[in-house]
Amino acid sequence: MDVLVVGGTRGTGLAVVRELVADGHTVTAFGRTATAAFAGQDDATRPAGAGSVRPVDGDALDPDAVAAAVAGQDAVVVMLGISDNPLAVHWLRRATTALDVRSAGTAVVVDAMRRQGVRRLVVQTTYGLGDSWANLGLGWRLTFRWVIGRQFVDSAAQEQVVRSSGLDWTLVRPVALTDDTSDAPPTVAVDDAVVGMKVTRGQVARAVSDALEASATVGATLSVSSR
Repeated sequence: MDVLVVGGTRGTGLAVVRELVADGHTVTAFGRTATAAFAGQDDATRPAGAGSVRPVDGDALDPDAVAAAVAGQDAVVVMLGISDNPLAVHWLRRATTALDVRSAGTAVVVDAMRRQGVRRLVVQTTYGLGDSWANLGLGWRLTFRWVIGRQFVDSAAQEQVVRSSGLDWTLVRPVALTDDTSDAPPTVAVDDAVVGMKVTRGQVARAVSDALEASATVGATLSVSSR
């Protein structure tokens, strides 16, 4: 499958690119510094597997760049986010990325997909949205309100964009992300259930890759966690 990963140059987005390549997909990794992100990788760090990766530089808020990247794809995965200090983002509104990059970028992607007839869309948001808020403890609720509040609100808007897109969408809501490594499979649920409040980026990537090819996940919101 030809898969575009928007935001596929760092963090969980990069983990998704690696997982998709390992699963044999032809991946286009789209991001503002995609070429640079992959240029310095040696054989030990380059995504390995039966598939391949092609980095493409572009801004998710640029309709022309996104349209060019979407052309010819079978599916699109959106992994947009802000890597800046969350306190600076929330309290100072200071970031190297647009504060509404999740919702606005996803809207640009959705528009390009509609125009070009690409229907399969998988989007990472965050656990705690919607009915899953009721499952959060007080500490997590305070964190979401006062540390990542602006990003949390933008993720909620992003979900609305996806749900109203008319595409074959799947939402993936991971709990708190870690850079740990684990061979354990993620726990994926459709009823907001989780088995813990931390999950590795690699486990989320596994969940995204599995969801991409599973027709049963179309129209589903998946909670992703790990023990």
